[in-house]
Amino acid sequence: MLALVLVPAATALADPIDELNPLTVLESGADVLPGGERDLKSSLELVLLLTVIGLAPSLLILCTCFTRIVIVLSLLRQALGTQSLPPNQVIVGLSLFLTAVVMMPTLERSYVEGVQPYVAGDITDAEEAWRLTRQPLRDFMFAQIEAAGNWSAVYMMLEYRGVDTSRPGELTRADVDMLSLIPAYILSELKVAFLMGFRLYLPFLVIDLVISSMLVSMGMLMLPPVMIALPFKLLLFVLVDGWQLVVGSLLAGIVQPEVALPLAAVVAGGGP
Repeated sequence: MLALVLVPAATALADPIDELNPLTVLESGADVLPGGERDLKSSLELVLLLTVIGLAPSLLILCTCFTRIVIVLSLLRQALGTQSLPPNQVIVGLSLFLTAVVMMPTLERSYVEGVQPYVAGDITDAEEAWRLTRQPLRDFMFAQIEAAGNWSAVYMMLEYRGVDTSRPGELTRADVDMLSLIPAYILSELKVAFLMGFRLYLPFLVIDLVISSMLVSMGMLMLPPVMIALPFKLLLFVLVDGWQLVVGSLLAGIVQPEVALPLAAVVAGGGP
């Protein structure tokens, strides 16, 4: 009986490691499924599609101006000192609608140039359709980087990817792939957003300093300066129509790419 138990165990240990290859396992599993390899391929494509759909919102948010808008509005709330007012739902909702307003020309161009021809059958190559669809989004991200002058983030990503950046004048936008462009764009947006937040903080910081100095000079050390400064901050913000000024500055700071340029015009003046 012991021999009967040991023999299968030895045989299992002698099996090659290739038997544990996931692709081999999937191919073997296709034989036991109804329809064989065709049904297995359809199932895998469905799983891949659901994964892409789940990640698409995050990718689109990072590739748009949403990052800049939501950070600036959040820093504005902290500068006012209103704690949780406006609530997060209002800030995120306003950021989403402003992002939709700004990104609508880019999204329409992506649909007209890439998605619509592929759906209509004018373009049969999926790779070509993807290139045409992503090109307007690439133009938008390059426009923001160029307007802010944050090419250093692009060079950093290219250097890490092994691209020679010793001669920046010879680089073109075509040399920057999406995997390098997206993180460089996010870093650029973070830098711009925090600079705008710093400028928003300055007038409210002056109010805090003035109120604190007045309380100290009057000997009212036990009275929290925030209680006195908050009404003055809100009054100043309302009198200058602060929300419209902030949103207007955000919209004015986002540059729309030149849609009239042909897709082949990839050389950017002063940058890759």
